[in-house]
Amino acid sequence: MHPVMFVLHRNTPFSIPDTPSSALQHGLAIFARDFSKVFGNVPSIVDSGQAQVRIVYANPVPVFEPESFNISFANEADQAVVTLTSADDLGLVYGLHYLGVDPFWFWNEREPLARDAIEIPINNYHSPQARVRYRGWFVNDEVCLIGWTDTYPPPREIWQPVFETLLRCGGNLVIPGTDLPRAGCHWQLAAEMGLYVTHHHAEPLGAEMFFRIHPDCEASYDRNAALFEALWLEAIERQKDRKLVWVLGFRGQGDCPFWEQDPSYATPAQRGELISRVIQRQYKMLSERVPNPPCLTYLYGEITELYRQGHISLPEGVIKIWSDNGYGKMVSRRQGDHNLRVPSLPVAGDTPPHGLYYHATFHDLQASSHLVMLPVAPAIIASELEKAFASGTDEMLLLNCGNIRPHLFTLDLVSRLWQQGHADAQTCLTDFSRKYFSSAPQQAAACMQRYFTAAIQYGPHEDDKAGDEFYHHPARSLIGHLMRSETDNPADDLRWATGYVPFPEQVTWFLGRCQSATSQWSQLIARCQQTAQQLCAAEARFFRDFLLFQVQLHDSGCRGLALLCRSILEHLAGRHPQAFVLASQSLWAYQEGLEAMAEAEHGKWKHFFRADWLTNIRSTLYTVDALRKYLRMFGDNPDYFLWHKEFLMPENEKKIYLENTHRNPPGDDDLARSLRVRFSL
Repeated sequence: MHPVMFVLHRNTPFSIPDTPSSALQHGLAIFARDFSKVFGNVPSIVDSGQAQVRIVYANPVPVFEPESFNISFANEADQAVVTLTSADDLGLVYGLHYLGVDPFWFWNEREPLARDAIEIPINNYHSPQARVRYRGWFVNDEVCLIGWTDTYPPPREIWQPVFETLLRCGGNLVIPGTDLPRAGCHWQLAAEMGLYVTHHHAEPLGAEMFFRIHPDCEASYDRNAALFEALWLEAIERQKDRKLVWVLGFRGQGDCPFWEQDPSYATPAQRGELISRVIQRQYKMLSERVPNPPCLTYLYGEITELYRQGHISLPEGVIKIWSDNGYGKMVSRRQGDHNLRVPSLPVAGDTPPHGLYYHATFHDLQASSHLVMLPVAPAIIASELEKAFASGTDEMLLLNCGNIRPHLFTLDLVSRLWQQGHADAQTCLTDFSRKYFSSAPQQAAACMQRYFTAAIQYGPHEDDKAGDEFYHHPARSLIGHLMRSETDNPADDLRWATGYVPFPEQVTWFLGRCQSATSQWSQLIARCQQTAQQLCAAEARFFRDFLLFQVQLHDSGCRGLALLCRSILEHLAGRHPQAFVLASQSLWAYQEGLEAMAEAEHGKWKHFFRADWLTNIRSTLYTVDALRKYLRMFGDNPDYFLWHKEFLMPENEKKIYLENTHRNPPGDDDLARSLRVRFSL
């Protein structure tokens, strides 16, 4: 009777191909590390005839889907033999993930459990084809990854776990960072590990920015076509032997429409004609040097409008990439206060293939989520991507993954979607909680669910949910507007939220949104703290680092902005000491965000939030502190003892005190704490 289980153990002998590619070498090294963690020793590599596990390239190549793999079992000399076969590198790499290692183990510090044996059912298996052909991450706005190390650009030890995690999630494509120096290792390592590489929409063909090489020349294709084409040719020659999905397009320098620098293109027809002509030229240059190159172009920003109007003509087979708005909806993104929300998906008659650029994280200095996970309901994410697939937008899914660590749930959800084409959001949330918070899964799932409902609903649409940046850039804008004595006019950069209303009404608008949410966040903090106490030590640490940390950023930011708005309104009403106290309370609330960061920087995470340059809590603290110093000018200046005398000194001392013994001006914090009690604020 043949066994029903294949038993993998510490002495199981393996065989590998004689000349493994660099991608397979990386995959085998990861497998060996996992094997060592589970069984306590590295796997034994032997000749094929002696191996119980054989890893082979298919020869002759069968009709396999790209990156699929086959696992087959046989009985040889009364022992089971398993063969892992694939026609390509990534198929073998994907097939090696059989030791129960969590895809996100590095980010949640979930090491695999030591075991004596792993039983694998003896059933031949062929991996299903992924729903999306090209699927991967854009590691964008990756300031935490940059600041985590003293080396710039980030070294291999930063990038290797990023790419490993992507592969474990079934990904095969990456944009490794945003405008990092080309001397960095990120491009080379991504290629070594077998990933396709593609580029940002401002870097067609992966070429150098025109102004970087020709700072004194006009960035005009009509006048300097030879200079542009030399850059494109250099990029093609440099990368032609790599696995690339080539980007075609033409934008202005600094990631803006090209006609901002060349206003002679005044009509949509003129602009579309030039973009189309440039793309055709890029494609011709590329096709002459790379056979059948996969290509894409981003229908992003102004390009979408030109395409819809029929002004963009593309070569056959170029993947057209449609983008969400940064908040989870497949509609055009908000530009300033201009928010048309035009559907961003192909319609009947749009020639395939089509793909997606979707945001798990976003940075726009409005209400986006950068240090916290996207607060829209997970069901919206699943619904939007499933609708996109149904419309034929399934050749590529490029997910903006940001700094990865805060966005694990969203990355997990989207990886299910790009593999299977569908996902039940509630089941994903429940599974996530059971996997990572098994000591109290129901309580953890309830906390996660409350996270999505607690987020501020700042507008009429279901995706109008406030992330961490909502509490910071608006705060700094309001303070700057006030201190520059511009309060007779509204702050233009806040009209996206408030509309065109007077400045005091803008302040009141933000106050109202924050006041309605503060109790939600404070209650959720208490609930998260209770849940953490019910978890085992390792699960509790990850729960605090992941969910409680994000709730603390929301809570501290929400209270900080609410107190700031109250301070501004008190100042406008002439109650300057009260405004000073409220500004100080705002500062203290925002400081709690920095404290939450510090608590999450234990062990290997030291300095992870050091480069918080985008949400930039430290800039908010700097600005609020400047405000409270400014407020002391209104009644406490020039001696900075007048409020102490007026509100805090006993009446019998005010008339007789001697300046040489009582004239030590109190510091901002001490004065604020005392006045807070005096005013019952």
